Amino acid sequence: MATYQNLFTQVQVRGPVELGVSLPAGSEARLGQPWYLGLLGILGNAQVGPIYLGITGVLSLTFGLVALSIMGLNMFAQVHWSPVEFIRQLPWLALSPAGPEYGFQMMPPLEHGGWWNIAGGFLTASLVLWCARTYLRAKALGLGTHVAWAYASAIWLYLVLGFIRPMLMGSWNEAVPFGLFPHLDWVGTFSLRYGNLFYNPFHCLSIVFLYGSVLLFAMHGATILAVSRYGGERELEQITDRGTAAERAALFWRWTMGFNGTMESVHRWAWWFAVLTPLTGGIGILITGTVVDDWHAWAVAHHYAFSL
Repeated sequence: MATYQNLFTQVQVRGPVELGVSLPAGSEARLGQPWYLGLLGILGNAQVGPIYLGITGVLSLTFGLVALSIMGLNMFAQVHWSPVEFIRQLPWLALSPAGPEYGFQMMPPLEHGGWWNIAGGFLTASLVLWCARTYLRAKALGLGTHVAWAYASAIWLYLVLGFIRPMLMGSWNEAVPFGLFPHLDWVGTFSLRYGNLFYNPFHCLSIVFLYGSVLLFAMHGATILAVSRYGGERELEQITDRGTAAERAALFWRWTMGFNGTMESVHRWAWWFAVLTPLTGGIGILITGTVVDDWHAWAVAHHYAFSL
């Protein structure tokens, strides 16, 4: 018998299903009969359902499905409706925006970027509605709206890439195509076109926050697992009534990191690092081509890089 419980030794306790707190007046009913799935219990709560979608959730999923259908059908048509070729070439297929000859027309011809506009419109509506859903659900449950604002930060980067920067540049051709490898090719071409994006200071900040958030989340998760034998996974209790788990974790952080990351403050650190990743990245993309045309030349002029 294990002497303590953590991610690798936890026992799944099954009891009456949890239906959740009462919903505010005017809310739709939760959907589905709750059931247990043992595999999920390895990572977290084994209960599945009930699910609450509401009007924003239903519309978000509907618009998202329409967007994916438009992308998929266009890619399917590119391989002459061959299922085998569609599966084989899927990573290389793309739905591309209109060419530079169409400028920033709101509706270019369907075969020349119009389908990209329509799919992008539905996808944008889907993402914004899901963000609104997270905000409304948090308010209904009396929670903070941190998840919704983090989601909004990611949507900011998405809008910069697909709408705001193309609008400022006056051409849909500046937007990112829908597709796996074509998307990556766009990133590589974009960097080469503007003198190496690595010299963009906001891109640098975005990478710092990206790697920093990964490090913070990993360190926090590892620390909590390390003190789980003392009840460290009950973080709310440790925040309001600090016990030996919080004391040991804080002392470990002071010894190894040089500062005290408490049970509460480490979540603020991680949240800000994660949110600032797309926020600064979006700023870096937005000013590329609109403010700075050659990042290497800019870096040389500002003594940030050596002249080649």
